[in-house]
Amino acid sequence: MALVSVAAAAQCAPIDPNSTADEISFVLRDTHAAAIIVPDHGHPAAELAAATVGCSVLVLRQQGTAGRFVLRHQDPERAVNSQSPVAPGSTALLLHTSGTTARPKLVALSHDQLLDSAQAVARSLALSPHDRSLAIMPLFHVHGIVAALLGSLLSGGEVVVPVGHTSADLAALVESTEPTWLTAVPTMLQSLVWQCEQRPITHKLRVVRSCSSALPLSVAEGIERRLGVPVVEAYGMTEGAHQIASQPLAPTTRRAGSVGFSSGPTIAIVDLDGSPVPAHATGEVVLRGPSIITHYVDNAAADAAAFREGWFRTGDLGRFDDEGWLFLVGRIKELINRAGEKIAPREVEEALLGHPAVREAIVFAVRDRRLGEQVAAAVTLNAPISETALRMFAAENLAAFKVPRRIVFCEEIPKGPTGKAQRRLLAELLDLADLDDVGVRLSPRQPDGPLEELLAEWWTQVLRQPVVDVNAHFLDVGGDSLGATRLLSRIRSELDVELGLIELFDARTIAEQASLLEGRLLDD
Repeated sequence: MALVSVAAAAQCAPIDPNSTADEISFVLRDTHAAAIIVPDHGHPAAELAAATVGCSVLVLRQQGTAGRFVLRHQDPERAVNSQSPVAPGSTALLLHTSGTTARPKLVALSHDQLLDSAQAVARSLALSPHDRSLAIMPLFHVHGIVAALLGSLLSGGEVVVPVGHTSADLAALVESTEPTWLTAVPTMLQSLVWQCEQRPITHKLRVVRSCSSALPLSVAEGIERRLGVPVVEAYGMTEGAHQIASQPLAPTTRRAGSVGFSSGPTIAIVDLDGSPVPAHATGEVVLRGPSIITHYVDNAAADAAAFREGWFRTGDLGRFDDEGWLFLVGRIKELINRAGEKIAPREVEEALLGHPAVREAIVFAVRDRRLGEQVAAAVTLNAPISETALRMFAAENLAAFKVPRRIVFCEEIPKGPTGKAQRRLLAELLDLADLDDVGVRLSPRQPDGPLEELLAEWWTQVLRQPVVDVNAHFLDVGGDSLGATRLLSRIRSELDVELGLIELFDARTIAEQASLLEGRLLDD
């Protein structure tokens, strides 16, 4: 409750308690903080950051029941002066957007904006004084602050804030704290589904809310099957004081994959020039309205990129259907550009999650010298499966160029402090910085043997140019999915061997394909 209390009298910038001294120093400098609040048992990183920056340290001591506390200055000679509540239009929270490759942007949210968004959450879930929220989202992030905390307090309900929990504790927390609703990111809900599959639980939930990233259909179905309650998917972001759109609560009116309708802001889908696109056409989601910020704090470069003619450019790709339901396709910056083909990670993730052995799947881009980017995936499993078998399964529902070139099996997918997978960092975290051909390129060599000679002839016919180097890579000499399909047809008709596109793309040279075919022919 310190956050709510402080924000009622001053601008408040919540910080991840696991931050380093350097990270805390950045926040203190960027927000021009006058003081930082630490618990009475101390916080060395925060205290070091305060000393480095030169701001005051206030010590918080809890007084018995939850929500009662006192603040004192770390220097006992100095007093903490109280202030009158600030005006509704003044800044209540200063929050940094998540930044992985650039300086995080600072967002100022007013009391009015927070109230508007919290009311939208309460309306969309029909919250009342009889409800109890389980606040598992961190309270230094807009999702946890506005939905789990403020939405509940505004409706007169209770909030349970567990200390030191992890996603692995979620089913037990739901059982022991008896919330009537909770809100989380999809990765947390995936974990909850898996835990409930291991051990059914008793609970008092009436609804589960998902927000902050795309909700896989398999996860929504898993929640509704295992817990017997509806899952409401919402769309939110820091720049909109959290909730922007939400599905309706009634399960009979919801549409899978949609985030529903606006919770207040005006939403449009536009093309590259900023012109509206028709229903079913994909474009960038843009917003405007009282709850949407009109600028970042002291960041003219970010303003120039994000705001156009009164609209905020979200960087999200989306579309409307004929009845105005909003569907999100993915983030523009997360699209994988494989030789000019744009691939949305969400589509590939849905295909992987369709296999019963897959518990979690996160798809991301990896650099490739020839193609620009390739598709890779990080996966956690419910049951054993090989990488090849999973890629072949994905190929049943995806075009060949969308099938992950590599799938890495993990005990746990690396996630950020808010529980979301760090998609843009996964290639580095999983040591897949480059999917360019691994190993040494072999010197050019002429075909040797009947299989290599036959393949060289077929390559020449398919590619319409002479191919005499058995170590040349198919894509390097003009090959593509259409050419690969033609080559597979020749192999099938002439050799009576069935190969899949994935196998052919993995065997990238005449020499590798000849070796693969030789093994198949010997098996037969």
